[in-house]
Amino acid sequence: MKALLAIVMSLACGVSMASATQWPNGAKAAVALTYDDALTSQLDNAVPALDAAGFKGSFFLSGVKAAEIPRWRAAAAEGHELANHTIFHACPAASFPADPRYVAEAYTPASLLKEIEQQNVLLTAIDGKTRHGFATPCGASKAGGVDYLEALRASGLVTYARGVVTTPEDLAGRRIDPMHVPSRGFPEGVTGAQLIDFAKGAAAGGGMAVFLFHGVGGDYLQVSNPAHLELLAWLKAHPDQVWVAPLQEVMDWAAAHP
Repeated sequence: MKALLAIVMSLACGVSMASATQWPNGAKAAVALTYDDALTSQLDNAVPALDAAGFKGSFFLSGVKAAEIPRWRAAAAEGHELANHTIFHACPAASFPADPRYVAEAYTPASLLKEIEQQNVLLTAIDGKTRHGFATPCGASKAGGVDYLEALRASGLVTYARGVVTTPEDLAGRRIDPMHVPSRGFPEGVTGAQLIDFAKGAAAGGGMAVFLFHGVGGDYLQVSNPAHLELLAWLKAHPDQVWVAPLQEVMDWAAAHP
């Protein structure tokens, strides 16, 4: 996409897109690098690349493999954020083929929140933390046809809910709040230059860019290793432009510095 998404947010209450948070080190924008679905390629490629660049990412876990728990625990110990993406990743049946028991239509808001609660137990067992963020599976926030985000807000189970948007038009007039944190995904074949353009757009707008990745150099919906590395290299070379941190850290900073 040619259009760029620049996001400004506050936890205390939504703020207009024209507002500006003062980010650490005088940076013009915040960048959060987020990765969904607990994929092996993230452990093999994304985590080492982030560590080499001196950055920490946010990993939204679902369907965690028992054999990989030690590796996720090690990533958390190094400062990467582990966050909630439910256990079974229930998406709308029309958007993702799955066992009929594990599509969004088969849930109620109460049963979906129970699953989120149980996933929090696993996350705490892995990283020892009691606060976790959340990302909606497939970017959809309905269970049995009913939106569950307000019930999730009231439950206090998670600190924020990251969704998915694809164009700035999706955000027109919206006031961002912690239960509606936008992010941008990219198609397979995206170039490093295109990823960098997204970060540049945030810096120009004085806001925030939340990147959404799945596979990194493998698995599905993948960004190539060269494109991912090119983005990290640009971010590392421009600390005056962007502050890179896990999404929870960015949200906490925005709350403390409205």
